Amino acid sequence: MAGAFDFAPVIVLLPFLSFVVSLAAGKYLPKGGAFGGIAATAGSLAVSAWVFLTVSQGNVYNETLYTWVAGGETSLSFGLLLDPLAAMMLLIVCLVSMLVHVFSLGYMNDEGETGLPRYYAGLGLFTASMLGFVVADNLLMAFMFFELVGLCSYLLIGFWFRQDGPPSAAKKAFLVTRFGDYFFLVGVVAVFATFGTAKFAGEGAFPVLAEEALHGSAEAVRTFGFAPETWFTIVGLLILGGVVGKSAQFPLHTWLPDAMEGPTPVSALIHAATMVAAGVYLVARMYGFYALSPTALGIIALVGGFTALFAATMGVVKKEIKQVLAYSTISQYGYMMLGLGAGGYVAASFHLLTHAFFKALLFLGAGSVIIAMHHDENMWNMGGLKDRMPVTYYTFLSGSLALAGIVPFAGFWSKDEVLYEALVHGLGGSPLLLAGYAMGLVAVFFTGFYTFRMVFLTFHGEPRSETARDPHGVRWNVKGPLVVLGILAATIGFVNMVPVQDLTGIHLEYLHDWLAHGEISALTAEHYSELLHDYAHYTSADVASYVAGAVSLALALAGAGAAHVLYNVPDPDEHTEKLGAVKTLWYNNYYQDEYQVWIAQSLVLPIARVADTFDQGVVDGVVNGVSSVSLFAGSRIRRIQTGVVTNYAVLLSLGLTALLVVFGLVGGWFA
Repeated sequence: MAGAFDFAPVIVLLPFLSFVVSLAAGKYLPKGGAFGGIAATAGSLAVSAWVFLTVSQGNVYNETLYTWVAGGETSLSFGLLLDPLAAMMLLIVCLVSMLVHVFSLGYMNDEGETGLPRYYAGLGLFTASMLGFVVADNLLMAFMFFELVGLCSYLLIGFWFRQDGPPSAAKKAFLVTRFGDYFFLVGVVAVFATFGTAKFAGEGAFPVLAEEALHGSAEAVRTFGFAPETWFTIVGLLILGGVVGKSAQFPLHTWLPDAMEGPTPVSALIHAATMVAAGVYLVARMYGFYALSPTALGIIALVGGFTALFAATMGVVKKEIKQVLAYSTISQYGYMMLGLGAGGYVAASFHLLTHAFFKALLFLGAGSVIIAMHHDENMWNMGGLKDRMPVTYYTFLSGSLALAGIVPFAGFWSKDEVLYEALVHGLGGSPLLLAGYAMGLVAVFFTGFYTFRMVFLTFHGEPRSETARDPHGVRWNVKGPLVVLGILAATIGFVNMVPVQDLTGIHLEYLHDWLAHGEISALTAEHYSELLHDYAHYTSADVASYVAGAVSLALALAGAGAAHVLYNVPDPDEHTEKLGAVKTLWYNNYYQDEYQVWIAQSLVLPIARVADTFDQGVVDGVVNGVSSVSLFAGSRIRRIQTGVVTNYAVLLSLGLTALLVVFGLVGGWFA
């Protein structure tokens, strides 16, 4: 009898089918192909739920479906890896994608947008690409879908290609993430060159071979003259380049705020469940490899902690509602990277789960506000929407409380656990983790401030424009997804309430139990803990989780309280203007775009010109020189090709005579 795993490929194929149908026949279908996309993602969600239930019974699927290159010791294949992490992520992607499709009926169709078949085709391919990435059983397959995700983001960010902003933003996203992907590609090649395989799990998987190499028992592993630990760190950091680009971590984060030029439902999908989530998911997927390198983990934690604080400061001064959410996304994925680097595999996965729902909620809530404001995104033109849009307000408030980390909403439990892991392992003897924790802790205050500054400016006070006084209404296709996500933002954190468990003794670590065990022991949180202890030398200090949680909560409340005092008034002032030069620095994103352009023009371009000169003068010169000699020699030799038989006979006779003379001289015939 066929089981859930036999139908698992359908999870990827259904959204891909909706892409094909929308592209080929969307203009003939109702709503431009929206219903096909909704049906496809709903079907994928149903099969994903079936897979989730099957995995919950202790089953794991790790099989190769198709080998497309087989030669020597290395083979290239497509396969499925369905373990607890993948099963959880499948539910996240499918649910968020389905809700985005439904929301798009209100945001795109009801607003009279053109090009809808192209839009829904893009959503279908985007969803299929991310789902293919999630279930990939090897690094090369993951890389291929990783690149497809990037391509889809380019197409969807630039959906309104007739305007000036979206095409530029799409190209920027494509180029910045490609820069990171170059390192990822080199890392993939390095994995094959080192291990001869790119499989994530099973006998002979590259994380397993790496562990054996550190034991000295994997003779086939090649490290090219480096110590194994050093070489594995280099390979891990190369792959991390792709992660930094896709997950918008410093310094490759600059594309994400510009990506707000795309339709708001696309922003929700990119930030919550697809492109930006892909990088963090990849580190979690190959965590057994990263856990062998304390250096790589330290860098991941430091980059994550710095990004969390760095992006949070910029969110404080933004005027557009989607810009605030964009910088919050960069900051929140920084927390996830901090958790992974700090040894908090479960904590980072937990924050990936909660963030997917509350960030999708916030973007869709912002989309509802944008519809009401006739696509004006400036919060200073809003105000007073609380009573005019109650469903949007209360669901948006649920997401905001989760983002700020206010108990008992989802973000509190997951963000607190990330910071707790960084603290206890930092105090256990890792200064880098303590630095990451300190930056993450300061970012909590800024997060609480910019989140509730956004809430108060948008919904509270008096209307500050005619549009805010008489906003456009929204329908069920906008409100429905908000209600579903609002409930999840309030409740999904209950799956892993560590502080409450420590206080009461009641077992509440359900997500930890989900990820800690499995049929493939090398993919479990339990095994990762052993690796972190044995190879990364992580030890935990004795700190109560509820104490660390209380500190985090106090800072979040302080930030929210400061925003309440300054902005929850009938006619708020732009208090950030008082920051002077600091406000200018933050508003201009620390001049990141400017310095990157300067690097490109002042450093990269001259090097490229020198390389071009060398290529044309030396490389092409040698090639052209060889061809010139050949052409000259040919032009001279062809003169003997006269077509006269007597001439050929003379040449043959002379040639034979010359050969006889040479043989005679060499053989001593004339001695």
